[in-house]
Amino acid sequence: MQERIHQIYRSVEERKRDFNEVERPFSETEIRGQMERCHNCGIPFCHGAGCPLFNQVPDFNAAAAAGDWRAAFNILSQTSFFPEFTSRVCPALCEGSCCCGVDGDPVMVRQCEKMIIEKAFAADFVRPVIPAKRRGRRVAVIGSGPAGLFAAEGLNRAGFQVTVFEANHRPGGLLRYGIPDFKLSKSLIDRRLGIMEREGIVFTADTRIGTDISGAYLLRNFDAVVPALGTPCARDLAVPGRELAGIHSALEFLQGQNRVNSGELDTLPVSAAGKRVVISGGGDTGSDCAGTAIRQGAKSVRQIEIMPRPPEKRSPSTPWPAWPWMLRTSSSHMEGCEREWNVASDRFVGKDGKVTGIEVHAVAWSFSPEGRPLKPEAVSGSSRLIEADLVLLAMGFTGVPRAGLVDELKLELTPRNGIISDPARNIYAVGDCANGPSLVVRAMADAGKTVRNISEALS
Repeated sequence: MQERIHQIYRSVEERKRDFNEVERPFSETEIRGQMERCHNCGIPFCHGAGCPLFNQVPDFNAAAAAGDWRAAFNILSQTSFFPEFTSRVCPALCEGSCCCGVDGDPVMVRQCEKMIIEKAFAADFVRPVIPAKRRGRRVAVIGSGPAGLFAAEGLNRAGFQVTVFEANHRPGGLLRYGIPDFKLSKSLIDRRLGIMEREGIVFTADTRIGTDISGAYLLRNFDAVVPALGTPCARDLAVPGRELAGIHSALEFLQGQNRVNSGELDTLPVSAAGKRVVISGGGDTGSDCAGTAIRQGAKSVRQIEIMPRPPEKRSPSTPWPAWPWMLRTSSSHMEGCEREWNVASDRFVGKDGKVTGIEVHAVAWSFSPEGRPLKPEAVSGSSRLIEADLVLLAMGFTGVPRAGLVDELKLELTPRNGIISDPARNIYAVGDCANGPSLVVRAMADAGKTVRNISEALS
């Protein structure tokens, strides 16, 4: 049996000069060899404990390993509407629950899924799914990110007439404007949108609820309204010096590059070229900022994080088949990003109104017996200055603003600023705007549940 393939990226020197996808092409022989690794488990935890969409991983891998790509696609598409997205941006929760990973390397499920969907597109297996009968009911989906697109597709297949409203110039939400092109080519979004439009889904861009149309209009003209806004409010770092120029949110930085790449903008609103870049926040968004800054020609890139450095192997606090807490190194980190953990920020310093650095101190964490971090304590005498010409804040998101859709529809928010659905008025919030910031695949799974709820309510 083949071993897991660990070299999955194009060379660093090649990829950091462009915004093309960082993963190298795999041959059919390579991927079918990986699929054959999937046949040895008694109980496949990958699609129960792992995948939020309940993808039937062993079944589609078995079909593709035998050379039946149509059958593999049919199995995959029963649970996943957009495998071309999840196979590129999902962290592969299924792999964390793979039986092969108990005492070895898990199956490369994400790359297997990617080859199945790309083979399907190449063979023209992917066709518009048009319902045999329409219900005569209209649904408005507000937002065209992962949850909004998944909800729109599911509702359309269920026979509803769906209109998707998007505030930005083009549909795609986080997929288009938040995720760098080197992880997800935007041509893939356009390819899928073309299919969805042929299915009868209507996309209305450059439209803000409360500005361009009212909440009353939505309630008057649609049988159900599905807010799918994501979590647009970024967590700020409210320390002295925050007003200095050169401090920006991660999404402001990432969106600017994506808009330039697509031709929406001619020049970058925020550029890292020639600058010492410090990214506050150790997650995926911070990693995306690092890769983007490197491609823009940053002088140096450093990512700082208050949390402790994860262990090299699965932590006892996340036993199999749970998603493991462990150190992960992204393609961007490999391109020249320095990383620091146990770092807390005290204040920004600057000169002539522009940021020149961040004063920080070290923290020490206490841990549970299982190895879970509990509480940080400041380390005495550890204060120092990290020089910076550009600071990017990538510390997560805090929910949905009340102004706009929430006020227009007179909705309630949770204590964490998530939208509370109002089934009595057929308003169903989906994804991150309801549940808080999470993964693309979890937003899609939540949208799938909501489609079923709407179908029952409007049957």
